[in-house]
Amino acid sequence: MITSHIQQVQAISDNFFAENGRKPGMFIRTFGCQMNERESEKLHGLLSAMGYAESASEEEAELVLYNTCCVRESAENRVYGNLGYLKALKKIVVLCGCMPQRPEVITEIKRGYRHVNIIFGTFNKHHFPKLLLEYLTHGKQVIEILQDHSEADKDFDIQTTRFFPHKAGVTIMHGCNNYCSYCIVPHVRGREVSRPVPEIMQEIEALAADGVKEVMLLGQNVNSYEYGFADLIRKVNEVQGLERIRFMTSHPKDLSQDLIDAMRSCEKVCKQIHLPMQSGSSRILEAMNRGYTKEEYLALTDRLKGISISTDIIVGFPGESEEDFLDTLDAVKKAGFAGAFTFMYSRREGTPAADLTNELPKELVHERFNRLLEITKPQQLAHNQSYIGRTVTIMAEGESNKPGIFTGRADDNMLVHFEGSAKPGDMLEVEITGCKTFYAIGTTKKSLRNKP
Repeated sequence: MITSHIQQVQAISDNFFAENGRKPGMFIRTFGCQMNERESEKLHGLLSAMGYAESASEEEAELVLYNTCCVRESAENRVYGNLGYLKALKKIVVLCGCMPQRPEVITEIKRGYRHVNIIFGTFNKHHFPKLLLEYLTHGKQVIEILQDHSEADKDFDIQTTRFFPHKAGVTIMHGCNNYCSYCIVPHVRGREVSRPVPEIMQEIEALAADGVKEVMLLGQNVNSYEYGFADLIRKVNEVQGLERIRFMTSHPKDLSQDLIDAMRSCEKVCKQIHLPMQSGSSRILEAMNRGYTKEEYLALTDRLKGISISTDIIVGFPGESEEDFLDTLDAVKKAGFAGAFTFMYSRREGTPAADLTNELPKELVHERFNRLLEITKPQQLAHNQSYIGRTVTIMAEGESNKPGIFTGRADDNMLVHFEGSAKPGDMLEVEITGCKTFYAIGTTKKSLRNKP
């Protein structure tokens, strides 16, 4: 049925081409995580199949699609701000992703954003051609929000456009079973659904045959992949043509020694892991329903010695005391993170934490947030400084904003700006000559692009 809907929209696009001498334009803006980026590639693929061509901006496009995130209130506010701007542009406006799965969002869209034409959620991207056809045929707002999480696995089969020639995300699972007390994700993404190993391997082998050098295995919690994540890593490591394997996100309570061993023994697996700590206070971690203590988390970081660790930290969870916050600062110092994404607590309606009455004053949360940055930023700078004078292998990403300067990533995901010449996917040896807090600076020593 999806093929029939694609063909019918394609016919409408052909009529547009006959009248205007060009294909109708599309513009996709992605908010949120790598999972959303991957799903935007699938939506781009569907629109391409339906006769749309990419536009450079909202102003130039006939159709504007926002693939949204609702993890934090600030992300939702950015979406609403952009939607308000679109009203005067008279475009076909599509809103999808996590935000529409929240009933409050649908109420708000109906109240103040009636110019949004098509709305769907996280479980029915494969219905997009049907929904677009319905709007193009009848011209009335179309809303389809599914609560049946079993539909999510059908999205794995959607044809895809790749935004990057040298790297690709590969979704291995949808959903989350953890229900952290502050987190909206299980409520908008549903429970965990894992893809079969043969299906994943077929996709990765096809990507490698098409020139992809790096894959990122994606899931809300890859460590709980149903068919054994460490075993999957070992299988992917054998795929010819791949240079690097990354993955995210990992939940500390599910990080097994088997996975750590696989990371150490598989030469293509990058020696870097994103391991959200969220708090260094065992009392707050229990209130967050994280399933581990401060001591257990720090024991994991000890077992990961030699593997670069980045993390997420929430400041100002309801009831967080000064002692709790000092525990977080202590844990950050002991863990020695190579990078940290720090956030102020964002209340999400529908989560258990939203019912807590002991929220902290905003001024106090801001003060603690700044104190945390006084530790995390110097740590990241020190991590980058440790590379000065060393030669590291970089996978080129492309040219930077400065002529003659390119960007790439080291194995540990450190961003490097370097002098030289490179194409996306090239492997280079780069000598690190300097650094800033969020990137290193280097010079190309040797090209490894012909590396077998």
